[in-house]
Amino acid sequence: MRRFLPNLLRLATLAVLVVFLFRPELFEPLLKPLVQANAPAIYNQGSLLSLTLSHLATVFAATLAATIVAVGLAILVTRPIGAEFLPLSRSLVNIGQTFPPVAVLALAVPAVGFGEKPTLIALFLYGLLPIFENAMTGLSTLPPAIVEAARGTGMTGWQRLTKVELPLALPVVLAGIRLSVTISLATATIGSTVAAKTLGEVIIAGLQSNNLAFVLQGGLVVAVLAVLIYDAFSALERVLARRAGRG
Repeated sequence: MRRFLPNLLRLATLAVLVVFLFRPELFEPLLKPLVQANAPAIYNQGSLLSLTLSHLATVFAATLAATIVAVGLAILVTRPIGAEFLPLSRSLVNIGQTFPPVAVLALAVPAVGFGEKPTLIALFLYGLLPIFENAMTGLSTLPPAIVEAARGTGMTGWQRLTKVELPLALPVVLAGIRLSVTISLATATIGSTVAAKTLGEVIIAGLQSNNLAFVLQGGLVVAVLAVLIYDAFSALERVLARRAGRG
């Protein structure tokens, strides 16, 4: 029963979110007390569903690129031939954490223009560190007996990596991706300041018009998405960890 109730709550939350995105007008009576007289209670400058999908697509693209680069670097520095590149790799993935996303956007706009590109760059740089550190931890803390057994069976280095090391390290890598996605979901909202299509549009419109209902809509959708995606990744990690014997 204890496990059933949280799952039921998550499903209910997801259902409410879907209904809100497809039929936001149904929630107008709840939001009307938050606005001034004659002001719209439901965001009316675009489609909430379209902005949500665009927001998720931006986060997905940036996270995918960050995952490929970060895991690739982690594989390199955990091989004997690439161990000497660890300090350089750490310096590279720390760039995103050194500069705030707003600063990255300000530097990227003159180079690539307004729109999605500067947002993707900021999210990509910001998402590298947690994925890299977790991937490196996962690959460097594998049970030695299993690695030696794989080597003893005659597997090549590539076979050991793809069939043994990466599958065993996957739950730890996913933990880094989960953290990166959660950060990116919130950070992507500032992309609207450089004309990216994200839920930040709703929040900014609310701040500009002093419309608390708009701010609440944008903020709650981002927050609910972050919680649901975080929980989904956590559940997947537990399943993979049990299969890998690391749970």
